[in-house]
Amino acid sequence: MNDFQPKPRSHALTDGAHRAGARAMLRASGLKDEDFQKPLVGVANTWIEIGPCNYHLRELAQHVKEGIRAAGGTPLEFNTVSISDGITMGTQGMRTSLISREVITDSIELVTRGNLFDALVVLVGCDKTIPGGVMALARLNIPGLVLYGGSIAPGQFEGHPVTIQDVYEAIGAHARGGISDSQLKSLETAACPGAGACGGQFTANTMALVCEFLGIAPMGLSSVPATNAAKAQAGRRAGELVLDLLRRDITPSKIITKAAIENAIAGVAAQALPPRAVPPTPCCTCWPSPTRPGSRFPSTILTALVRASPFLQISNREDDLLQPTSTQRVAPRSWQSASLKLDCFAATP
Repeated sequence: MNDFQPKPRSHALTDGAHRAGARAMLRASGLKDEDFQKPLVGVANTWIEIGPCNYHLRELAQHVKEGIRAAGGTPLEFNTVSISDGITMGTQGMRTSLISREVITDSIELVTRGNLFDALVVLVGCDKTIPGGVMALARLNIPGLVLYGGSIAPGQFEGHPVTIQDVYEAIGAHARGGISDSQLKSLETAACPGAGACGGQFTANTMALVCEFLGIAPMGLSSVPATNAAKAQAGRRAGELVLDLLRRDITPSKIITKAAIENAIAGVAAQALPPRAVPPTPCCTCWPSPTRPGSRFPSTILTALVRASPFLQISNREDDLLQPTSTQRVAPRSWQSASLKLDCFAATP
């Protein structure tokens, strides 16, 4: 039986006469008497105005904070950095991308430890913010979860839907004289119609799926597309869920277990994308060589690869937006093949 302490850490920051100075400064930020009686919940936001992946996260944070307040917590939002792989690649700026993951992790950890937050929600949206957010939660080991901003909607070009991938293919076509300058310009202006991560099963969408199968992100909430109307409710639900994790004292070390990692492997394998998931995954796993005597692949990988066919791909096409989320489409296949350990999913809608 859990003896729930509503402020297991933040009481040292805000309670007692000797903390009047801290409370005075927090009142200047809008906090009132009743806010000091509730758990302080950090909302780590990776918002940045440079690129679509994280562009909408300030708006999403408002919905998350509504959910936290409704569940009995006091949200406190803070920001960190982000580097877009898609924008910087091909320039020296790409050298900063991998380093940014560590900066993201360090900064979230510093702010959370410094302010003695009782729980944490991390809003992520791109290749390095997702693993950086999970790594921060793992280091801190306080009740918390990741919420992914979601994939971008498709653009429309010459009567058919397009994504950023079409732009890169068009660059090649233009280089060999296959399309004109004006055609390339028209596609460029149409491919990314608004906020959201790159429209394809690239690193961001793959790692978002990994987070849900690890259990560190609520199943089904992260994969709601960025501009879909349901994303606001997903944000509010995530805010409510983090208070439930706090009450039950469920920390990342209780979620990211060996079984949870195997769930993530099964989920990725069901989408036929193991290589893309391996480099960013913040947990180290060992895949034995099948050519070595006495060594076998984990059964979860083989089972998912054999029984999940045909492989399910994430789509951001308009006719798919009203369908079950990608994770919910993959999960039943893995459950049926007995690949998933269901008790790993601690944070569920």
